[in-house]
Amino acid sequence: MYLKLPPPVVLLVTLGGMYLFSYYWPIWTFSFFGQSMLVLLCCLFGTLIGLAGIVAFAKARTTVDPRKPDRTSRLVTSGVYRFSRNPMYLGLVFLLVAAFFYFSALSSVIMIPLFVFYMNNFQIGPEEDVLEALFGDEYRQYCEQVRRWC
Repeated sequence: MYLKLPPPVVLLVTLGGMYLFSYYWPIWTFSFFGQSMLVLLCCLFGTLIGLAGIVAFAKARTTVDPRKPDRTSRLVTSGVYRFSRNPMYLGLVFLLVAAFFYFSALSSVIMIPLFVFYMNNFQIGPEEDVLEALFGDEYRQYCEQVRRWC
């Protein structure tokens, strides 16, 4: 299962779960002034963070395919990668937060920690093992300086 599902597919499955929870088990629904603006801001922020990660990889001319980290040609530590080792995944979490506010049901939030758990154990962990094997001390030092999510 490691590195088999593309993160966008995991995102869609998570969004589907959030929808199902909000529709069939809508515990504590809510609505507040500015809710739509908050949804838009979370979507915008998530998209910008994710795109910044993709652009940094493109500038370094290394792969953005997270299912094949062994094809990584360079360790990217500049730009948004100075603040997060996984800005593309962090961007996806912001999209899930936007969906939580959009669906307006507390029950849907349970899917966000499940997404993070899955990504940490089945995506990020295996990626980091490969990057450590490829870049050794340079990658270990980077991990000491920059947090995984933010």
